[in-house]
Amino acid sequence: MNTAHARTTALIATGSALLLLLSGCFNFGILQPDNTTKPTGEDVPAALVPYYTQVLDWADCDNGMQCATAKAPMDWSNPSPETDIELAVVRHPATGTKQGSLFTNPGGPGASGFDFVYDSLDFAASADLQAAFDVVGWDPRGVGRSSAVKCYEAPELDAFIFGLPKAPRGTQAWIDEVTQSSIDFGKACLENTGELLQFIDTQSTVHDLDMLRAVVGDPKLNYLGYSYGSDIGSYYVENFPDKVGRLVVDGATDSSISVFEVGLVQTKGFQRALENYLKACPDLFDDCPFTGDLTADLATIRGLYDRYDASPVAAPDGRMMDAGVLDIAMSMALYSQDSWPFLNDLFSEAQDGVTDTAFFLADYYYSRDTDGTYADNSLEAFLAIYCVDYPVETDPTVLAEQEVLLEQASPTTYRPSPPIGDTTCINWPYQYQGPPIAALTGKGAPPVLVVSTTGDPATPYEWGVALADQLESAVLITFNGEGHTAYGQGNECITSTVDQYLLKGVVPTADPNC
Repeated sequence: MNTAHARTTALIATGSALLLLLSGCFNFGILQPDNTTKPTGEDVPAALVPYYTQVLDWADCDNGMQCATAKAPMDWSNPSPETDIELAVVRHPATGTKQGSLFTNPGGPGASGFDFVYDSLDFAASADLQAAFDVVGWDPRGVGRSSAVKCYEAPELDAFIFGLPKAPRGTQAWIDEVTQSSIDFGKACLENTGELLQFIDTQSTVHDLDMLRAVVGDPKLNYLGYSYGSDIGSYYVENFPDKVGRLVVDGATDSSISVFEVGLVQTKGFQRALENYLKACPDLFDDCPFTGDLTADLATIRGLYDRYDASPVAAPDGRMMDAGVLDIAMSMALYSQDSWPFLNDLFSEAQDGVTDTAFFLADYYYSRDTDGTYADNSLEAFLAIYCVDYPVETDPTVLAEQEVLLEQASPTTYRPSPPIGDTTCINWPYQYQGPPIAALTGKGAPPVLVVSTTGDPATPYEWGVALADQLESAVLITFNGEGHTAYGQGNECITSTVDQYLLKGVVPTADPNC
């Protein structure tokens, strides 16, 4: 995969919650003397005692929220105060009789769990859950207000995301350009982030979460994780089965597959979501730009991709719209059926060489503001986590085989390139150091809920089925519908099933097929 496609495919893997978040400005109030938490005091290795016994001081920070900062070891296998990192934490205190805390994560990797709770509380948890739990969000290591990944300033990040190689696509000069761009990006991330870049992995975040659970005084973890947040939840079940309370993963991922298999299944998922839109479009929308002939409409879209790869068009700000911009814009709008009207505008404008909706959607995806600045570091954090979370393939023969499979998975949108692999992760300062990728079992854990949507393009339904099969205590909850993730989307069956489990421990005897 070339660099641009690798970024696009990988970023599509993230949760739609990433797209829903808004940046907040915080006015921290006067610290209240009784706004502290009492850690559980559980037994942990001596080197970890300072972290598990720290007392958080919560400051009022508007919106009915309280905010605090926790410390964590940069390297959980070798904790040292000299290298401690900070984790930004926010909670919305229970509005009724408190049962404990409910931790939540919106996905990414790279999305702000702090913003998710602060700005999107009603999406993160229902009113009933808010009454019974302190709803807690945190920025995982590398993200947002926590000790964060930093690579480029806005103009350099623009060039990295939207810049086009000067050489013709597929030539050796083109390969050299995209490879050098990846090398430069990795070097900048290492220079501006430091050693933390090596310890940005999901397993470290899972250990952070267990520490935060103990610090807020909960003997068991209650958790609701979306998309990549399901990775965090699933690995928590695997690593700390005896500490699992009531745990839900929505938009579940399959931990047993390689990063290529992740991209392949997602490529199929977005092709399927695109076809679902095209089939429904003429009946749903008066302004639908398509005919209802699926074969012809797919060919029209393929023609637009080929057209803009051959002849990119300049936006008013000078950025060029090529097929990569068209692709990320289309993918963003496919996350939810509610966003399908944007697809009408996107493709209608693309036919006329207009770039407005394409860059609106792409900028929304990348958290880029209208003034050219970026609201958060979600892209940089995503790539940093992604590159150390998976082994990277470098065998040219295997890479060539993978190119063929990806093109077969989505002949409409996939643009073949020389088999050079994911140049960003191949040239990353640190490589994957974990065990071989394998299925999780969560042996000994109490029942957990795995929520999966049949029409989910980003975390396809088969992943939820696979995870529910792998985790010994998992119960699959199917949502028959379109879009990415199900809880918080207004479906009463999903809301009731999840809430009854989190509030009362009610485990469905069978998949309710919502």
